[in-house]
Amino acid sequence: MCVLTPSTSALAAEPVATPTILVFGDSLSAGYGLAREQAWPSLLGSRLKDSGSAYAVVNASVSGETTAGGLSRLPLALQQHKPTIVIIELGANDGLRGLPIAAMRTNLTTMINASKAIGARVLLIGMRLPPNYGPDYTTQFAESYTLLAKQKQTALVPFLFEGFAGNPDAFQADHLHPTAASQTIMLNTVWQKLKPMLR
Repeated sequence: MCVLTPSTSALAAEPVATPTILVFGDSLSAGYGLAREQAWPSLLGSRLKDSGSAYAVVNASVSGETTAGGLSRLPLALQQHKPTIVIIELGANDGLRGLPIAAMRTNLTTMINASKAIGARVLLIGMRLPPNYGPDYTTQFAESYTLLAKQKQTALVPFLFEGFAGNPDAFQADHLHPTAASQTIMLNTVWQKLKPMLR
């Protein structure tokens, strides 16, 4: 009786899954007001490719997204892309709308848990609010990211606009969204925490 087994060449021809970085954010990562290729996640993809990295970047960011909206979308995104790393950049729209910080924390916690449940590593990206929202709210908002990263043991970028937040020329006419020139600064800020996670 002859038992057929896969040949060495057949086994070698089987496709190898590409490790994927899922960027899951709002307009700050979707590249609002810019060409898609100008947004920092696209620049990240180019940097990885130029460095010979095997990682691919999927940008599933949606302008106007809140943490509640992101939470509703995440399960399908995780199922579709099976990411190795998930970058969560959400919360800014919760803050700008004055939504409850406790709910934002709960939503982010659930997203982190869901990402870890499929074996993905998580990088959480924080944001800060303008002072006109009041010291208590703005402080609690900013601290939420630090507390979550510590509690869930995830990597953290404390502030996406680090290095240019006080420069009006770094933003588009709406004074909310960074210009194309600022995207490289954002990428470099994210890269500092992302690079050690690439393995």
